[in-house]
Amino acid sequence: MANRRRGEVEAVVDGEPVTLCLTLGALCELEAAFGVDDLVALAGRFAGGRLSARDLLRVFACGLSGGGRRASEAEVAAMRIDGGLAGLARVVADLLELTFGGGANGEGDGGIDRAGGDEPRPPAVPGATASPSPGTR
Repeated sequence: MANRRRGEVEAVVDGEPVTLCLTLGALCELEAAFGVDDLVALAGRFAGGRLSARDLLRVFACGLSGGGRRASEAEVAAMRIDGGLAGLARVVADLLELTFGGGANGEGDGGIDRAGGDEPRPPAVPGATASPSPGTR
């Protein structure tokens, strides 16, 4: 079972539950894959909310790696993820929200914009508008 306080998200892949997490190592992989120099640039890359299919594969593969299950982008492309493309997008949005802009206590709402339907929300960019530590302003 995924522990959201640790940034873990659960997905069902090929009929089996798996845990995904963007650990420090997984974030290093993403920095290299996207050719950025730091986490702020990486968060900025995702903040626009416009992710390509390749972006989804990369983030999902790195999340699997952080959760203890290595998979290449090609292997992820061949996986059957519950919910199809929309399910994949929700899991990736949830991972990014927990990593870069989740709730203060790790209790996100699954990355779904409740006001606007089932579209994944883009993650917040660290330090853009919120205090890095709630209550310290």
